[in-house]
Amino acid sequence: MASSLYDGVMVGSFFIGWKLYRRLGSPADSPKRPRQMMMQFTGAFLVFFFGSTVINIYSTNTFQAFSNDYDQYVQDFAETQSYEVEEGEEKAPTDTVWSFFDKVDTVGTDLYADTLAGLEEVWRLSYMILILIVFKKLFPKRWNSGRRDLFLMLSLFLTSILFGVDHTLDTEQPWSIRIGAIVTFANMGLLFGLILLWTRNLWVTVLVHSLYDITATLSWYYIDYAVEFFALGCLALHIILFTIEKIQQRRLKKEIGTDELLEISN
Repeated sequence: MASSLYDGVMVGSFFIGWKLYRRLGSPADSPKRPRQMMMQFTGAFLVFFFGSTVINIYSTNTFQAFSNDYDQYVQDFAETQSYEVEEGEEKAPTDTVWSFFDKVDTVGTDLYADTLAGLEEVWRLSYMILILIVFKKLFPKRWNSGRRDLFLMLSLFLTSILFGVDHTLDTEQPWSIRIGAIVTFANMGLLFGLILLWTRNLWVTVLVHSLYDITATLSWYYIDYAVEFFALGCLALHIILFTIEKIQQRRLKKEIGTDELLEISN
């Protein structure tokens, strides 16, 4: 029941996000070209990948109980994904077929859940807007003065804490483990929030969240180093797109300079 409700809320979040994402941009902002959008995504994914790597190293060294528990959880879950045949028993052709479809169903369910998880960023933006509205009502003078950066940082911090707490609500672990989980996921949430503010693009943040979760799931259970390979692909693509963008900008500058010289000569 709770899982179905979560799925319904996440699917509905897409339509809420369609209304909210316009609030991040400015009417004066010129629309980005597809290449610029792709560069924004690859850059955002790389920022989260390297940032999350630092967070994981920190959590592993600081919260040993959480790290051990999480490693054991991943190992136990990975073992449940394998189709095992009892000793001395041969796998029948029908068993092979059913094991294949069972594997496809399991992978599909995982990827579906990871895709929906990215829509959590819609609620992050909703919470931030709600908190900013509260600050606007409580501190109207400071708000009207234009000094709102503190409010924005506080809303980012509070929603990051909520992000961390939310990822531990369905666990019944000791507090030594739960504290490590809250800190780890809160730092992850902070990264997503910073990406949201940097890109000012809700859908880029949603996509980064979804694809990181998908590649992490693939890396844990199905394909070794899927996250690292995807990040490496993003890095290569980002470098290529960045190079093309710089070449085009130089070409445009030369064309503008040539046009100006022609106007002066005429």
